[in-house]
Amino acid sequence: MLASINVTSAIILGAAVAVALGTTSVVAKECYAPDARSQERAFSRAVITEGGKTVWLGGQTGSPDRNFEGQAREAFSELDKNIKAVGGSGLKDMVTMTVFINDVRLGDRLTEIRKEIFKECFPGSALITVSGFARPGILIEIQGIAVIDGK
Repeated sequence: MLASINVTSAIILGAAVAVALGTTSVVAKECYAPDARSQERAFSRAVITEGGKTVWLGGQTGSPDRNFEGQAREAFSELDKNIKAVGGSGLKDMVTMTVFINDVRLGDRLTEIRKEIFKECFPGSALITVSGFARPGILIEIQGIAVIDGK
């Protein structure tokens, strides 16, 4: 009887250690957007993460036959799919992004779309206006970094 208690205790202790070790890779994400400007433009001044794996996301565009909003939503959809494909939860794992647009007047519409998609915890972001893209008809390209659970 005593031996079975010790074996049971060892199994429970081993399971507890495994759970504790497994939780050390859990991603904690904190968005720092303390001022009106960062809230207004839908970006964080800083994003702090702890644990997890870093995923470097290549630039995504939308179909050149779509308008700006359609291309932006398609680019975000592709980023979401890519993050999920490598084990992440999707766009909520993004910690920073660089957005390239070819018309500065499109920046406000991008902000509206980003607010809708990310709600409150926005990635850090840079918005850069360029003179053109590799493919005719492209209006926006988005690249970024995500941090996903390392399990």
